[in-house]
Amino acid sequence: MPTTIATIRARIRKDLKDPDSDRWSDDDLDRHIEQAVQDLNLAAPLQAKDESLEFPDPASREVDISGVTGLIHVRAVEYPVGEFPKRYRHFNVFSQVLEVQVPIIPTAGDSLYLYYDKVHTVDESGSTLPAELEDICATGAEGYAAMEWAAYSVNKVNIGGKPTPTEFMAWGKDRLERFRDELKRLRRRKARWGRFYTEDST
Repeated sequence: MPTTIATIRARIRKDLKDPDSDRWSDDDLDRHIEQAVQDLNLAAPLQAKDESLEFPDPASREVDISGVTGLIHVRAVEYPVGEFPKRYRHFNVFSQVLEVQVPIIPTAGDSLYLYYDKVHTVDESGSTLPAELEDICATGAEGYAAMEWAAYSVNKVNIGGKPTPTEFMAWGKDRLERFRDELKRLRRRKARWGRFYTEDST
């Protein structure tokens, strides 16, 4: 059974001890999940490859990449495609236009492969987050939810026997500290990846 936003929401609701939606609606929790996913996109984005791009007609070194869904950052450009070892090229990106720095203008219609970082998706149909990131996402969303509820409720009368806003504030801070520590770890790991190829400018 695939993980969906409903799966993550149910886990968060359990950790927040809110099974009957007394404090948070589904929309509230979904918003906090989306916030945590946005943070994860910067620290550990989804790695993707687009094989659909072609050089334009008339022939040019510039390729429109505005149609690449969820693009965060271009990591590499392969051209010509299908060679061994692979041919990776220097490139520039400006205003959703990719310029491939090759000495001879490519033939119109030639394919190029784009390797890039992409935003994660978490919705009712599924999730691109691996299990490790699902855990981290839940931690962050719980922290955001607890902190927001505590700030909103601090001057309201507490229902007897339930955690106070102060307790939620402390718990939320702890969850967010853990979340931010994990984001730092993921960023360090991402930095260690470095370049995964040797550029060929010939």
